[in-house]
Amino acid sequence: MGDDGIRLNKFLSGAGICSRREADRLIEEGKVTVGGRTAVPGQKIKNGETVVCNGRTIAAGTKGAEKKPDRVLLAVHKPCGIVCTTSDKDRAPNIVDMVDSPVRIYPVGRLDKDSEGLILMTNQGDLVNRLMRGSNGHEKEYLVFIDRPVKPEFIQKMRKGVFLPELDVTTKPCFAEMTGEKSFRIVLTQGLNRQIRRMCEQLGCKVRKLKRVRIMNIELGDLKAGESRPVSKKEYAELMRRLEDTSGLSLKDRTVNEKDRGKNEKGRNEDRKDRAKNEYGRNEDLKGRTKNEKGRTKNEKGRYEYAKGHTKNEKVWNEDPKYRTKNEKGRNEDQKYRTYNEKGRNEDTKGRTRNEKSRNENLEIRTDKRKKAPGKRK
Repeated sequence: MGDDGIRLNKFLSGAGICSRREADRLIEEGKVTVGGRTAVPGQKIKNGETVVCNGRTIAAGTKGAEKKPDRVLLAVHKPCGIVCTTSDKDRAPNIVDMVDSPVRIYPVGRLDKDSEGLILMTNQGDLVNRLMRGSNGHEKEYLVFIDRPVKPEFIQKMRKGVFLPELDVTTKPCFAEMTGEKSFRIVLTQGLNRQIRRMCEQLGCKVRKLKRVRIMNIELGDLKAGESRPVSKKEYAELMRRLEDTSGLSLKDRTVNEKDRGKNEKGRNEDRKDRAKNEYGRNEDLKGRTKNEKGRTKNEKGRYEYAKGHTKNEKVWNEDPKYRTKNEKGRNEDQKYRTYNEKGRNEDTKGRTRNEKSRNENLEIRTDKRKKAPGKRK
């Protein structure tokens, strides 16, 4: 601690009492005293001064005060009805009392009283600051249940960002996907006050249940409501690795990171856009398939018409034997006429025979006359 002292909120955070933000709130509420006097925001303390925070005494500059406590980081499943602050304004049970740790720990961030799920609790003030810094864009994943069916248009609007008039801000693009008829999953990289509930209300629906299931690489897993577990060494190492690129950076470096992250967001948005195009293409393909089905139906109809025509031809073919029968009848009639002709010819032959007989008879008569007449003598 230098001659000029150290800011009170930083001292309390370094001593493992609370985060800097929580320390500022406690100072504003008059729950912190320095040397027996109520502390004020922005106050600095020097070696030897006694600080009392929420009834707990910490001597600045003493060996005990400068000794860092053992590191504690817990994953806690906060139930509904539990608050994440120790303010006297909200008399609901708070999460610090619920966990009842032998070491003074405090929550990393907040989770609404009506929400449940994963929240981290630690005694490391610097870790809290790194996790809470909004510009770092750490992922937090939620399962959300609403009062009406989830539609693709709703998911697209959530992904794109929703304007919140109460906060006069448009939420950042995020990942969202439907998980059930009335539920969806969403991953946020910002922590606006009641953000998900406000987004849903702006889109015409209400949140029935909200559950946080992941913070960066740490997942809620099978933890039941009210239970907690220490973060494993593997999880902690991975968490620190992810935080390396977002802690202790200069404003210039943070700006560069923000720019790069913006490019990544743009790339992610482009990917979502391409995915949307693929969905559109799939819809177009389905539309084309429908047209093909319609064309096939028309072909079926044409085939039916052809079959109908074919049936007509069969009918004509069936009618043809009738005409053939008529032709047979005509041929029979012709045979009859021919028979008549044969008969006529026979009659004619009979008449000719009669004529021959008459001629013979005439010849016989002439012969008889010659015999009776006196002949000439030579």
